[in-house]
Amino acid sequence: MAEKQRTVKEVIKLSGIGLHTGEKVNLEIVPAAPNHGYKFQRIDLDGEPTINADCDLVVATDRGTTLEQNGARVYTTEHLLAALYACQVDNALIKIDGPEIPIMDGSSLLFVDAIDKVGYEEQDAERIYLELDENIAWEDVDKGIEFLAVPDINYRITVMVDYKSPVLGTQHATMYNIGEFKEHISKCRTFVFLRELEFLAKNDLIKGGDLDNAIVLVERNDVSKEELDRLAKLLGKENLKISIEGIGVLNSTKLQYENEPARHKLLDIVGDLALVGRPIKAHILAARPGHSGNVRFAKVLKEYMKNQAKAARKFDLTSEPLYDINDIEKMLPHRFPFLMVDKIMEIQEESILGVKNITMNEPIFQGHFPGNPVFPGVLQIEAMAQVGGIFALSKVEDPHLYSTYFMKIDNVKFKQKVLPGDVVAFELKLLSPIRRGLVNMGGAGYVNGKVVVEADMLAQVVKDKV
Repeated sequence: MAEKQRTVKEVIKLSGIGLHTGEKVNLEIVPAAPNHGYKFQRIDLDGEPTINADCDLVVATDRGTTLEQNGARVYTTEHLLAALYACQVDNALIKIDGPEIPIMDGSSLLFVDAIDKVGYEEQDAERIYLELDENIAWEDVDKGIEFLAVPDINYRITVMVDYKSPVLGTQHATMYNIGEFKEHISKCRTFVFLRELEFLAKNDLIKGGDLDNAIVLVERNDVSKEELDRLAKLLGKENLKISIEGIGVLNSTKLQYENEPARHKLLDIVGDLALVGRPIKAHILAARPGHSGNVRFAKVLKEYMKNQAKAARKFDLTSEPLYDINDIEKMLPHRFPFLMVDKIMEIQEESILGVKNITMNEPIFQGHFPGNPVFPGVLQIEAMAQVGGIFALSKVEDPHLYSTYFMKIDNVKFKQKVLPGDVVAFELKLLSPIRRGLVNMGGAGYVNGKVVVEADMLAQVVKDKV
């Protein structure tokens, strides 16, 4: 059975400080309609512009992922996006009254807990995954960044980090499926090296940084108190009591896991790859990742997704049909010259595949573009509707006692001409559960695997015979 999309059950309100801007921001995660995806809204700006969570809109990856659209920016999006993605929230509007998502405790845990607390609302739309047909590799040779995506039935991630540092050597982290995120990944905090603090401070970054929301890794055992005091002042934390005991972690902060930094890098990957725009079924292997590499690989996956959508669909129309023309005549009232379905190949719980053969012998071609025969678009829609009618009638007892009637047609698009000799495969899927005899389906017609027509249609099944 197809998975359904979902959103949060009610509005979630959170407040905190931006890691880099140091500004307080109030945040609301608001339920959103099916197929909305993730969008940010800057309610503090004129016009309250929205920013789509899209890898093509990333404008900076300095210590976080920044998006820009409609003249507005939102900073440090990755930890919240990771929480939404891992909680399998497909649709949400994130309203903020400042430029940056609050850092909270430096992890995704508080976001995950808040989402879990309000619960989820299942929606009448299918969750569509990005599923791979092949391995996808990408690397930045100069920076030593490597990514590989391998087909998998789950969303699995394996990460290797190597900072060539005495305090943080080579580390690995793995998530075998998205269900492990909350317990094993979400609470892993962001980290920074002590040697980076002065550079970050002088570049107006980490203004909201604190030892409560970031792990500070120390690689030297000769750091003086004067140096620490100077850094504290530079960061605007003159009153912060800092202690250090050689190589390790500032203020003797206890790591939750020996490989907490690697796990946090995995967390960042989940958040950044959420910008692909579709949940993923694949095993992602990453070596020495960071926000820049994550986003560039997200763009590779998005391009693959686009090409996959354009690629020809493959149907086996040579196998034994589920219903032949004699079976179809027992279900549909239509007869020559208006019976538009030749066979039904398969019926699933929420979908159907039917076939229409186009031949020059059809009477329509005597009057429709003589000398240049083109199968009419309206009849393509009729053929699609008849396939949908067979699906609806297959769900009732004594289908010969029922009729199906058109109620509405939406989103009709004709992609290319259909000519004599073509075989049109019509694939339709339920857009919402059948209720009170109302059947709402979306479908497409394919010739040689390429879409020739698309439409959404609503019909009603009525028992009108005895």
